[in-house]
Amino acid sequence: MSLIRNAIRSKFPVRAFKLNHADAVAVCYRQPPKLFSTEAKQPPASEDSSIDPFLQNTGTGMVYAKLFGITRQTLKTDIINLLEGCNLTLDDIKVNYNRSFVPVGMMLQFPSRVVFDNAFKVIAKKGRLYRLENADRSQWDILMPHDGKTLLLEGIPRNAQPEDVERFLSGCEYDPSSIQLSLRQGFPDPIRIARVRCNTRTQAMNAFITKNRGFCLNNQVSVRVLQ
Repeated sequence: MSLIRNAIRSKFPVRAFKLNHADAVAVCYRQPPKLFSTEAKQPPASEDSSIDPFLQNTGTGMVYAKLFGITRQTLKTDIINLLEGCNLTLDDIKVNYNRSFVPVGMMLQFPSRVVFDNAFKVIAKKGRLYRLENADRSQWDILMPHDGKTLLLEGIPRNAQPEDVERFLSGCEYDPSSIQLSLRQGFPDPIRIARVRCNTRTQAMNAFITKNRGFCLNNQVSVRVLQ
């Protein structure tokens, strides 16, 4: 037995066995190193990221909108009263006219998305004749404001000159250099029109009251105030 024990010891050194055993244990329990970071883990992308950025914006930046459904008789003050609580002023509304100066809609500017949402709800509830849609800032910028200071004279004679328009507006306050004569489509013949700019809304309204249905040369002229 001693011979066999000696043979085993000589063939498998104890020291080597212990080292190999330690290495094996280390291999069994070895785990890949873990990396630690102080950065917060990023949440997965939300499905809401595909939503229109306008709908996600709840800030206080200006929001622009188109209002459809107005008529010739619709005034800016009518819309201000309809959207009571939205704090709109006359300067927050522009009327969009076609080439015949028929109103086809209004552009509105709201101080924030919250106010726009409120206006949308009001129209859906009690202004169903109207339709409100979001619009771009550029659509507001390119629209010429009349601000209730521009007179539209329709039906002046075809041969009328700026001097004739001045005589027609005698006694009214306005800017003579602003007179613009043009033709618009009419039936059966085109209609001669003139646009005249006043300095204030009060001056324009006074001209409307005193001159509407008056005569320029031999033609009766209709006077309107463009909003």
